[in-house]
Amino acid sequence: MPKKVKHRKWHKGRARGKRIATDKNEVDFGAYGLKVMETAWITSRQIEAARRAMTRFVKRGGKIWIRIFPDKSRTNHGNESVMGGGKGAVDHYIAVVKPGTVVFEMDGIDEATAREALRLASHKLPAAAKFVKKY
Repeated sequence: MPKKVKHRKWHKGRARGKRIATDKNEVDFGAYGLKVMETAWITSRQIEAARRAMTRFVKRGGKIWIRIFPDKSRTNHGNESVMGGGKGAVDHYIAVVKPGTVVFEMDGIDEATAREALRLASHKLPAAAKFVKKY
């Protein structure tokens, strides 16, 4: 969750066309990474669940980088609220992710361990992801 935001409520936005990531699309910090292959809204809870899965598998060894940050607010109204009455209150925060974005990176462990840890993390995310190595 961001400490401070310029606008409390955002427009929803649309994911149209072939919008491929132009930044954060290569492994920069670690030796191994997890690249998302679809457009997705990843919530802060999903990022935390994936981080915990990786950390638990490597038994707190190595180093993990999280390359995305949930800074877009999502609002929620009641289920049976009538039309009108304005936009709902901020419910949670999401990170908008384009295909090709490297979401997590790891270093300080062997490739087999990193591959399995990132595979476990990918199951926590709402989009298909693949294991990548630094070039």
